[in-house]
Amino acid sequence: MKNLTFRPVLVPKRQNKHEKTEARVRRPQLNLVPLQAYRQSADTSVARRRKRGLATKQEEVMKIGIIVAMEKELRQLQSLFKDGDVVVQQCGIGKVNAAIGAAEMIRQHRPDAIISSGCAGGNGDEVNIQDIVVGAQTAYHDVYCGSAVGGSVYGQVQGMPPRFDADPLLLRKSLDLPTADDGPKVHQGLIVTGDWFVDSREKMEHIVSLFPEARAVDMESAAIAQTCYAYHVPFISFRVVSDVPLRDHQAAQYHDFWDRMADSSFHMTKSFVESLL
Repeated sequence: MKNLTFRPVLVPKRQNKHEKTEARVRRPQLNLVPLQAYRQSADTSVARRRKRGLATKQEEVMKIGIIVAMEKELRQLQSLFKDGDVVVQQCGIGKVNAAIGAAEMIRQHRPDAIISSGCAGGNGDEVNIQDIVVGAQTAYHDVYCGSAVGGSVYGQVQGMPPRFDADPLLLRKSLDLPTADDGPKVHQGLIVTGDWFVDSREKMEHIVSLFPEARAVDMESAAIAQTCYAYHVPFISFRVVSDVPLRDHQAAQYHDFWDRMADSSFHMTKSFVESLL
């Protein structure tokens, strides 16, 4: 398993005798593959060679990319995935970090599918802590380009779909996972994304007023979905519920999840990935 973390590197700024020493951020050299070039190369991708019966034995095995935001999520998945066919990457928190991480995953590893993993805040009477929410669709809860500009709807980036659909095969596989009567349940539905850490009922109430059907809220999934949509890479968000903000106070459930429950909460993620390989 390969684990990648993308962080800006602080280096001393060159100074003269009249300047104080400062720190500046060195911009990483990404050398991204142009979108059109990637789409053309995808025509001879491993997936297409498999369909034509031309894949080598090594290529018959899917390569899965998993993207998480936080180091503690990465540690959980490191303990579960030790196979080179699963690439786990930490992108950092928020939409921009998530999009960069997804683009780098695609450029460096050419995965057959990308999964946005980690935890999320749940929504709905039937959704409980340690349950799984599978994003049949993802959208932004903090984006609005205005009805006067092309008639876009709330959550839609201009020129993009209002919502990003999960890959049908990945969605079907996730819903086929067996669950115990007294164990975590799998829910499918809408996951909404924004640059908010939802630590109060008031924040969640605002989001739910815009997206009452949302099953979960996070800070990365829609950005990864948009990147995968642009690069034609199958995508799904598969999130463990760490808290239910409308039943919480000052993120107490979230902290309790990481203190007591996290170590036993990611095995469904492992089962899902293994069902794809």
